[in-house]
Amino acid sequence: MKANEIQFQRFLAQSETQFIIPVYQRNYDWPVVQCRQLLDDIKTAGRDSNISSHFIGSIVYIHDDVYSVSSTRELTIIDGQQRLTTLTLLHLVLYNLAKSKGDEKLANQIQKTYLINEFADDDAKLKLRPTSNNNAALRYLLRSDFSEEFSEYSRLIENYNFFNVNINPDDIELVQKGLKKLIFVEISLERDKDDAQKIFESLNSTGLELNPSDLIRNYILMGLQYKLQNRIYENYWRHIEIAATHSETNANRVSDFIRDFLTMENREIPNKNKVYQEFKKKYPLKGDIQYLENVLIKIRKFAYYYQKLINPQKEEDKAIRYQLGLINKLEINVAYPFFLEAYDDYANGIIDKQTFIRVLELIQSFTWRRFIVGLQTNALNKIFMNLYQSIDKSDYFNSLEKSLAKKTGTQRFPKDGEVKQFLREKDLYNIQSKNRNYFLERLENFENREFVQIDNNSDITVEHIFPQNPDPKWKQILGDTAYQEIREKFLNTAANLTLSGNNGKLSNKYFTDKRDMNEEDKEQGYKFSRLWLNKHLSLIEKWDIEEIEVRYQLIFERFLRIWGYPSVSDEDLIDDSEINIFDVDEPTFKKLDYALFFDQKVPAKNISDLYLYILRSLFELNPNIFFSSDIKDKLSLTSQKETLREARAINDTYFVEVNLGSKHKFDKIKLLLSAMDLSDELFIKYKK
Repeated sequence: MKANEIQFQRFLAQSETQFIIPVYQRNYDWPVVQCRQLLDDIKTAGRDSNISSHFIGSIVYIHDDVYSVSSTRELTIIDGQQRLTTLTLLHLVLYNLAKSKGDEKLANQIQKTYLINEFADDDAKLKLRPTSNNNAALRYLLRSDFSEEFSEYSRLIENYNFFNVNINPDDIELVQKGLKKLIFVEISLERDKDDAQKIFESLNSTGLELNPSDLIRNYILMGLQYKLQNRIYENYWRHIEIAATHSETNANRVSDFIRDFLTMENREIPNKNKVYQEFKKKYPLKGDIQYLENVLIKIRKFAYYYQKLINPQKEEDKAIRYQLGLINKLEINVAYPFFLEAYDDYANGIIDKQTFIRVLELIQSFTWRRFIVGLQTNALNKIFMNLYQSIDKSDYFNSLEKSLAKKTGTQRFPKDGEVKQFLREKDLYNIQSKNRNYFLERLENFENREFVQIDNNSDITVEHIFPQNPDPKWKQILGDTAYQEIREKFLNTAANLTLSGNNGKLSNKYFTDKRDMNEEDKEQGYKFSRLWLNKHLSLIEKWDIEEIEVRYQLIFERFLRIWGYPSVSDEDLIDDSEINIFDVDEPTFKKLDYALFFDQKVPAKNISDLYLYILRSLFELNPNIFFSSDIKDKLSLTSQKETLREARAINDTYFVEVNLGSKHKFDKIKLLLSAMDLSDELFIKYKK
């Protein structure tokens, strides 16, 4: 490796040299704001005679490439393509400005020094050879024929236009002076001597903003020969990138997909900032191209499933597409590792279409019931990480139902009685519109052949039966007590919400006025509606607490048919597996089989060993918690062990009392876990 400080233009002016941006590099994506800053810096340097140089960072490349084209030397850029591409665009603008002024000498000098290799073959003609899409845009700009628009969006063209607007012919000399003062550090690597990947990772750790998918792409492709790079990229990685792109936003979700894929493979969720490291650990590449292709074949296959999860419209089957759309609205992203494996089973014929649909509906029931009850979502990560392992392939759906129904505590599948209690007064209006529309749309369309769309439908809006700003007539008829109770307890609940195409007309009017409205024979009222949600409203004479309760019961019965609880017997729910410490039976007179803490088996033979192990682990994790007055007193935490009846050390300085019953030890462990928000991290298995 050689490092050298050099003037940028001298670097770009090297003859018979082509700067290649390899396919594993991320796309050129400098925004206009960075171009503006660069141009301002260049103009300032050109204007100020006291500025002798302006540093713009480093460019790292591999030289002495064994796959050079004809006689042109190739330098493969592994860091610095954003600046190199941007400054090439700036020179291109100067070239066109010189031509427009009739200064052919300057135009030729810029073109033949900084933009092209004059005598090279076509492939090596351009000084800079970006990746395919960018290469086409650069050639379009070099032709300087703007009579036809470039067919695709290109950041190169956008930034060229910025420079073209912000540099006028009178600025040419000023900009040239500034360009002459740009310097950077060039770092040249030799292909067979320097570890380009390690150097690239080092650069990334010091501030190069690459996401995990960029690093993984580089890891896969960087060490391959040029032709092999392109084949692997075109056959595999490009398909993965396309599949993991969100259609509506064009957002790249490759990093998220790889994280879900690794979760599926390892049964462990990698931290977002450790995805690259976990990928390298899982798939060590040692030059075995067959191994690499086998890995990429599998990743590509699961990327196609992932594509349908994030873009349901890509699924050809209408019924499955509908269920994926519902899951998309609920944003059950945490379940993707499980869905990927279920999708694979469906694709391979292990389960049929109807079973796959039932699986998708069951997961919706599980997550939606948990939302209604208000259970924390962070428990879902581990549930879905391991859920697939509980499936018996010979009894696929039933085994899945049993597994979910056995969940307890914060991981539980809420039963009908619990849901009924919470749904009655749950605010379902002031939640995310996606969730609100999901709820009402499913209620309305259950077993309904005439589908009613709410999302992106300006003709259908959510209507409060008892209005948010009621007409005075409501209070006159209901009386103060009922009026206040409805307003405070039921205003935004399921029973008081419906759908209407005439919300503006119905507005704040009293119930019977809204029910019967027929202005200009346009049938705005509930009695004219064909919606299921309005059917009951068309038949009743008043809207008070009694009728709210009646309608709630109708909605709840329909709720149970849509978001059902698993069909399992009490025998199915007898669980001899690990149980969360907050849900396990009292430990008195019981023997410990084993415990799982952060998914790892605890080296403890009995409850006393477990108590000390957990306290020591938690103290190491967050010692400050132990010194809150409540916890310190309950643990009898002290540095003077002689003050305790039976002292045990939890580190080199502090001791706790262990002369306690098993129940008291569990209570203290639970106190600490709650204080540290780690309630889902300790599971207990008693001996039979």
